[in-house]
Amino acid sequence: MSGPTVIVLASGRGERFTASGGAGHKLQAQLGSKTVLQHTLDAVRASGLPWHLEASGQPGMGDSIAAAVAATASAKGWLILPADLPLIRADTLRAVALALQQHRVVLPLYRGQRGHPVAFSSTCRQALLDLKGDQGAAAVARNCGAFELDVNDAGCVTDIDTVDDLHRAGGALSAEA
Repeated sequence: MSGPTVIVLASGRGERFTASGGAGHKLQAQLGSKTVLQHTLDAVRASGLPWHLEASGQPGMGDSIAAAVAATASAKGWLILPADLPLIRADTLRAVALALQQHRVVLPLYRGQRGHPVAFSSTCRQALLDLKGDQGAAAVARNCGAFELDVNDAGCVTDIDTVDDLHRAGGALSAEA
């Protein structure tokens, strides 16, 4: 499937995870038989969308998004996906990408809760390139009028920030099996 590029953000330090008792970086933590990052990348690959892993160690989320957009400058748009969402489903990625054909910004909602990936059309390119520091792209989404897309995927809101989050995700993964 051609379409927008999924940007997988993997530059964060994961400090809340280690502060909660986690050993090592949260993206390398085991969740079932794979790491958190591997689960996320497997869903991205299964979506059939082009993708880019941003793991260059940028100082903030805004810097990471800007670097990834610059690295994929010819993309038709971007789905910004933090790498710590291991339960995200490929069909959710495809649904967000499809909705982006009709909207400048698409924000998935699961039971009223905002999730990821947040998608941006190529008309938002410069605003994304201008991002800096710890702030992500929320202001760009507000300024461009985000369309809220209801999805049936708890994985779009199930991020791993703490050891407890990892255990909850493991329980959800076991329940799916």
